[in-house]
Amino acid sequence: MNNLNTITALTPSFSLPSHQKPIAVATNPITSGFQIRLCTAADLADVAQIIAESFHSRHGIWGWAFPLLRLGIYEDLRHRLAVEAPHHVCLVAVDTSDGANLSLVATVELSVRLGDAWTYTGTRKSFAYLSNLAVHPQYRRQGAARALLTSCEKVAAEWGFKDLYLHVLENNHQARQLYFKLGYRMHQIDSNWNTFFFRRSRQILLYKHLLDS
Repeated sequence: MNNLNTITALTPSFSLPSHQKPIAVATNPITSGFQIRLCTAADLADVAQIIAESFHSRHGIWGWAFPLLRLGIYEDLRHRLAVEAPHHVCLVAVDTSDGANLSLVATVELSVRLGDAWTYTGTRKSFAYLSNLAVHPQYRRQGAARALLTSCEKVAAEWGFKDLYLHVLENNHQARQLYFKLGYRMHQIDSNWNTFFFRRSRQILLYKHLLDS
């Protein structure tokens, strides 16, 4: 996987703050050929590339914007990792099958958000939320996403949460199948004017009760 040299050249390096230091579940023994660990500053270029390829197309009318979208993802993630947030973690999956050549193949973020009407009706209770789960196209359906999800569930439980929430697009049938297989259930279907006027796929809010994991 090629590094994004142009992005790296634009942004100075930094050290991860204390909240990003290694935690037990992020340094678990290798599972299914993938090692799950915390994202480091050196990983950011590859992580940005994987997320961009997962959620944006290089082709078509908006293909010219792909480098800009990738750069925006890089900068957003760099900012989140540098900010002292007590409950935020970015994990990566590394392919260990080739010994010395350890390729970063997948990523996910876990954070704590303040609830609203679609999580805890009538309250502002905080909840654990999973986002930006992305897998390199060459490594999909090989267990990397499952390994990352399992690690996130353990982290959320260590933080004291009993449920974990995430969004998935209604037309992303492969992701939905994986989530349902791992015990996630539908909480509600989100709808707004964007989905109606631009014929975009609706987002489904899923949750998993962690005591069942």
